[in-house]
Amino acid sequence: MAARFPLPNGAVLEIASIMGTAVAFTALTNAKPPVAASVGHDIENGDVLLINSGWALINDRAVKASGVTADAFALAGLNTTNTDKFTVGAGSGSVIPVSGWTQISKVTSFTSSGGEQQYQTVGYLEDDDDKQFPTNRNPTTITIVVEDQPTAQYVETVEGFDDTKELAVVRMKLRNGDQILYPGYVSITPDPTMERNNVMTRTISIGLSARSLRYLAGA
Repeated sequence: MAARFPLPNGAVLEIASIMGTAVAFTALTNAKPPVAASVGHDIENGDVLLINSGWALINDRAVKASGVTADAFALAGLNTTNTDKFTVGAGSGSVIPVSGWTQISKVTSFTSSGGEQQYQTVGYLEDDDDKQFPTNRNPTTITIVVEDQPTAQYVETVEGFDDTKELAVVRMKLRNGDQILYPGYVSITPDPTMERNNVMTRTISIGLSARSLRYLAGA
């Protein structure tokens, strides 16, 4: 069989156009994936959820619901088994389900910047070589260049998030069936670029509020 290379060609980009009403959960388990207790909820398997939790490490992340029962649902793709990081009983909160999507069409480029590991450098008198220890990571920004389409449906949605400064969710659907969820704050340049013999474009930026999450095809 011929080797296959991971090309982005054919990927479809969408932004959440309708955010539902927050669904509270009274408990969240230390598990992989964690299970949220929520009596009488209306969440379904595969729904994309934006998390608000007492556990800061998963707060503002976008996930998919799985293992849904009448009074509980799991946050697929997360691992909260480490009780040193996820204090038992402290994860309660709510989720906001995405109930509608709009395609961001005619994307000419999609790039990511930031996310690099930072280090603290320490040197000792008796040591000829300095040492480095990992600290935090830089924040990540997604930059999406699109053809100027003032009447496209997604423009109103993106400009709306730009105006309200509310959290949004962007979903990348790859041709192989994988999906990547990007939660963050969305903005768009107000005016298109104008260069002779070049397509007029606008730039959408997403300042990620938390790490993205990738779901493999069929997951």
